[in-house]
Amino acid sequence: MTAPRFNTGVLDNDPIRRTTLLGILEHALADVEPDRAVRRALRHLEIAGNRLDKANIDAVRLLAFGKAAPAMARAAVDELAGTEISGLVVSNHGEPLPDGLELRVTGHPLPDQRSADAAQAALELLHGAGERDLVLCLISGGGSALLELPAAGVALPDVQATVDALLSSGADINEQNTVRKHLSAIKGGRLAQAADPAWLFTLILSDVVNNPLDVIASGPTVPDPTTYADALDVLDRYNLRSRVPEAIVSHLLAGLAATIDETPKIRYPRQVISIVGDGAAAARGAATAARRAGLPVVIATTTMTGDARTEALRCLEATGPGVTVFAGETTVHLAGRGRGGRNQEAALAAAQQLAGDPSTVFATLGTDGIDGPTEAAGAIVDGGTISRGLETGLDAERFLANNDSGTYLQATRDLLVTGPTGTNVGDVWVVMKD
Repeated sequence: MTAPRFNTGVLDNDPIRRTTLLGILEHALADVEPDRAVRRALRHLEIAGNRLDKANIDAVRLLAFGKAAPAMARAAVDELAGTEISGLVVSNHGEPLPDGLELRVTGHPLPDQRSADAAQAALELLHGAGERDLVLCLISGGGSALLELPAAGVALPDVQATVDALLSSGADINEQNTVRKHLSAIKGGRLAQAADPAWLFTLILSDVVNNPLDVIASGPTVPDPTTYADALDVLDRYNLRSRVPEAIVSHLLAGLAATIDETPKIRYPRQVISIVGDGAAAARGAATAARRAGLPVVIATTTMTGDARTEALRCLEATGPGVTVFAGETTVHLAGRGRGGRNQEAALAAAQQLAGDPSTVFATLGTDGIDGPTEAAGAIVDGGTISRGLETGLDAERFLANNDSGTYLQATRDLLVTGPTGTNVGDVWVVMKD
């Protein structure tokens, strides 16, 4: 198997086994490729119990946002050829788009003014849509930051500070987005309100474990089961009330007192929602590639969560001979100022456990190709990673304490780089054991 998507330098330490691992990861990405997922979904969507018929639609207003937005939008336009389509595509990177679609590159992982401007443009796009129009909403991971309009009375810098505090606290994505929905004019079902009275199709490439619709990209087109009280509870759970701006706490307290409206709790009636790809699909793709390589394979879990270092050690304990696949998304508590992400941190923690063990290789991959605020996607480590670090005077424990796993793994030639992959369904980890 070959994997041209990945940097070849990562093969230097163990070319045979690492080439096999890269082929497995390549197949995982192929099975959650946005083009295939969107086309398949559009061919099976129904309006009021009837298959989608372009003849019954006056116009399509397309809104795609997230790291996979450009690829999803291209597939949709091609599949709906012959229909009048206008739209907005919001992502963290630029890609070519068909005529009629506007591209906005906005902020991630923190929303910025471009995110707010794009959200305002999205609301304007949906304004005036009629009953025979179709609003096609294509959502992928990263959407919470890339498309954001603060609620009335909430300042964008205060939202940014709150998101930053949540990201560094160790709060999981469910908890983070509970707060974010209650600071937004577009999340938590508010985008669906703007689509009324048009038909609304929401196609989701999920990066959240178990695919909770209200959590993915902060659930802009679905009702929100959480409350202002829940948002305050998250701040208290992580001792964040004193770390976020006072204006944020005041806003949430006003919601608790019902002096401002709650997020919508009733589903928009003219809507169809479909999960078109997720971490479980990526895990199945990895397993298929391993079987084709003649290796015994087990998918241990597709719902992996928790602290990255802790989960890495648990994964190693759960593996037997052959290939074991894990999918999900972990978190990191930031205590240092180093360079890395959850996949790199997990890999370096695993390398410590594997030190001196020649039988096992461990690969971690962020399926979007971007692990934290770095250019790496993850890493491949083995029993020699720590000794290679020692040869250059590196102390793995010190680098982990500073959340600087990326620097360490770059020095040991274990860093995995892909560039943006065009998809985003969380993380895939693969352990290969002799």
